Amino acid sequence: MKVLITGGCGYIGSKLVMNLVRSNLDVTVLDTMWFGNSIANKSDQSKLRFIKGDVRCIDDLLAEKFDVVVHLANVANDPSVELNESLSWEINALGTFKILEWAKKSGVKKFVYASSGSVYGVSNEPKVTESTVRNPISAYNKTKMVAEQVVLSYTKEFNVICIRPATVCGFSPRMRLDLAVNSLVFQALDKGLIRVFGGDQMRPHINIEDMVSIYESCVLGSLDLSGIYNAGFENLSIRDLAALISEKIKCEISYEVSNDPRSYRLDSTKIKEAGFIPRKSVRHAIEDLTQEYKSGNLKDELRFHTVEQMKALNL
Repeated sequence: MKVLITGGCGYIGSKLVMNLVRSNLDVTVLDTMWFGNSIANKSDQSKLRFIKGDVRCIDDLLAEKFDVVVHLANVANDPSVELNESLSWEINALGTFKILEWAKKSGVKKFVYASSGSVYGVSNEPKVTESTVRNPISAYNKTKMVAEQVVLSYTKEFNVICIRPATVCGFSPRMRLDLAVNSLVFQALDKGLIRVFGGDQMRPHINIEDMVSIYESCVLGSLDLSGIYNAGFENLSIRDLAALISEKIKCEISYEVSNDPRSYRLDSTKIKEAGFIPRKSVRHAIEDLTQEYKSGNLKDELRFHTVEQMKALNL
């Protein structure tokens, strides 16, 4: 099986790529490598190749056929999109359309799209399911919602699987320290102080190991999936998250005013009923991040902060 992973050098992509190579699949990674390539020498190179490029130019980069596409590439999170909204709309929406058209012409059989649970925006519903009305409130949320709609319009061309992930947490070779759990854990470990903005906002979370496992199951077909699926198994307020971290890591907590009103709970019953069993938790992520920090693998590097790295690259 030949698989194309866009954004395969990213936070989730780098772990997914290594898993798929171990499963003896032929994997091609298409990535701008704005944040480097942390896996170039960590997998069987005979089954893996990297193409440094942009999804907006995919027709000029790829001529061969693939069985499956996992489309992870995007400008991620609210602050990063707000840094350059035009660029973000081009990559997140136009780039997605470009790769869909290429996939249709290339005879791709399965297209897996990484949407976002943030398309729900603000919701007081006790259970936000896949049929809950979306209420995107930021430019990032809107780019993901529009791209998602475009992806779903191709269901007659190939099997489309659209995953709406919660906030992902845990260690990766291409680390992200701008995600809630990762950021708070690193603050606790490195500074002994957690700064909490707001606190009452409800946020869903998913361990990176489960997130990668879902995408891997999509590629391998171990789960018979088609359509839209939420992927988030723990709904915690930011305040409760900080308290959980402080139980594991001795630190102080300061509370500050937040201008981020996003608050929602994900219900992921649908993907569980399809056969997926979550095996890792936020607590596991805290433990893993702590171990990686103590081992010297988790450091405060510029490329682990999306906005700061994009600014450094003048994007």
